[in-house]
Formats: sequence, C-alpha cells, structure tokens
Amino acid sequence: MTKFIIKDDFWELFPEAEIAVIIVKGIQNTEAHVSAVRQEINELLKQSSKEATKFLTADVFSQNKVISVWREAYQQFKTKKGVRCSIEALLKRIEKGTGISPINPLVDIYNAVSLTYGLPCGGEDMDTFKGDLLLTKAAGGEPFLALGDEEYDNALPGEIIYKDDDGAVCRCWNWRDGQRTMLTENTVNAFLIIESVDPDKSDDLESAALLLAELTKYLGGSAKIAHMNIVDRELTL
Repeated sequence: MTKFIIKDDFWELFPEAEIAVIIVKGIQNTEAHVSAVRQEINELLKQSSKEATKFLTADVFSQNKVISVWREAYQQFKTKKGVRCSIEALLKRIEKGTGISPINPLVDIYNAVSLTYGLPCGGEDMDTFKGDLLLTKAAGGEPFLALGDEEYDNALPGEIIYKDDDGAVCRCWNWRDGQRTMLTENTVNAFLIIESVDPDKSDDLESAALLLAELTKYLGGSAKIAHMNIVDRELTL
C-alpha cells in the first residue's frame, strides 16, 4: 500500500507544523460533470477572494501574519531564489485586484478554501505517485518539471519537497506543483493537502479540511480526512 510519510528532517525544522490531508476517491473532475453547478463554484471562488481581504490589514504586504509566518518558514531551508508559498501568491493577486481565474473544478475548490482560511492548499493526482509520497529534505537533483515550464528545474540539496520514487512532486514545500502529478480532468483519485506552521491556526486548519472535504461533493466520490503532526506522521493512502 502506498503511504504518505513526513520524515524526521522535516520535523526537526518544523516541530509545530500541522498538516491536514483529504483523500478523495472516485471523482469526476470534468467541466461536463460540474456544468450544472459551475456557476456555484465560480461564485465560491469569487466570494472567497473578497473574504481573503481580511488577511491584508498591514500597510506592508509582507507584514500580514498569514504571509510573514511563511516567509519565516521559508528561511529555514534552501529555496529557489525569490519563490513564495502558494497562499502568498494567491493573496498577492487579491492585493493587486487581478482576481483568481478558474483552472479546473477541484483546483478552484481548494483555492477557494485556501483564500477563505489563509492557509496553503494543494492537490495531486494520487494515481500518478510512484511508490510512497514523502515530505522531506531533498538530496538534490530530484527531477521536477513545474506547471507551465518547458524545462526541468530540479530540486536543490536541503530544500523541503514532496517527492516520490520518480522525483519531486512539489518544490519548496508548497511553492509549485509539477506537471507529472498535477490534477487534470482525468483525475479520479486525489491527494489534497492543507498546511499550517502557525499554532494559532489549528482550528482554522480543522475547519478548512472539513470544508474542502464537503465541497468535493460537487465532483462525486468520497472524501476522508486525516490530521498529521509530529506524533502522527504516516498515512496509508
């Protein structure tokens, strides 16, 4: 059985981190399947974008707490120059007023949850994993072709990554997913994840996981939630 394992080298850096995993199986992530509720999903994304302005109260963008905690986290490990966590990238678009464009139903749903709670959310096609999925420090050189790129940009030594037997799945913890494991209209079984490094957001993390699991109803299938921390660090997928 494939497992998700958070390794000791991660916990040495982030002993207070909490991660919610939502395993969704038997979904239909197609526009045809959600055609009757597409407007609801669009409205969800629109309303969450408005709600996310509550996280932008500081005069300086980087001083907002949901951003500063991740800036500090990224200073704890080797990163590709200039990269930021996924929630900062979303909130930057909110600050600029450019909005969040629809991508595909499941990505739109987890982006809405991310904006609602100010937490990074991500997702992978579970059927593309090769062996166990690990959250760990990179050895360096793990193959990685990022979404939207045409050339490989492999992991750096000491970088926090999600990886499997074939290489990196997501670089710089939650900066960017790879093309090999991305969610598509053909995805049937999905691995969704919500991350927190702020102990004050434990309740938000739990609520976000419940909401994300509930919203996958638009796609059919079933959803199961698991909460992981320094004690519970291994999950059978």
